[in-house]
Amino acid sequence: MTRVRIASRFAAGLCLALASAGVLAQATTLPLPPPAAPPSSAPMQRQSGMAVIDGDHDERTIVRSYEPDSVVGDYRIDFEALDADADGLIDRTEAKAHPTLDAEFRAVDANNDGRLDRGELSGWLR
Repeated sequence: MTRVRIASRFAAGLCLALASAGVLAQATTLPLPPPAAPPSSAPMQRQSGMAVIDGDHDERTIVRSYEPDSVVGDYRIDFEALDADADGLIDRTEAKAHPTLDAEFRAVDANNDGRLDRGELSGWLR
């Protein structure tokens, strides 16, 4: 082998080694940060259901459902006090007087008419 050919192979090997070192340097991982502690003021959520879905190649997907954390709110109202126009319904404007009801209005409005009647508020009445 000629010196040029040996030098060429050495240069190619050196380039390959340097390129491999660069790839290895890119493939290194950093340690995961520690998990964040949940805030102490956060309400506890109770798991209300779970389903396991089997997939291809022995894969499994687990789906869990939890009770909403808004359950800790003030869910008692005085219907007559909130019904300012005495029409037997509480609209969005009247609901603003009760912060929890205002926040949950869409969930409580079962027929989506923008007004709440006594039936929709049955669990909220004092």
